Amino acid sequence: MDIKSKRLLFLVVSCSIFGVILGGTSAWAESKMCWRADTVTSECLTQNIVETTVQGMSTGLLAGAGAAFGAAWNLRH
Repeated sequence: MDIKSKRLLFLVVSCSIFGVILGGTSAWAESKMCWRADTVTSECLTQNIVETTVQGMSTGLLAGAGAAFGAAWNLRH
């Protein structure tokens, strides 16, 4: 594995990790804010916090990896 491949791999992994952290945190916070609203909707009562958090984490993973590949593509061209 050459140095460029290692750098790209590091960029993708680090952006993906940050994406997972930010996506999971924001989804968890959004579900908590839903419970603290003045009027709790039926959507709040039926949503699964763990499932919502995992969905946010997976979205963050894809967003982070996409951002890393986009940045690498932009620097290359």
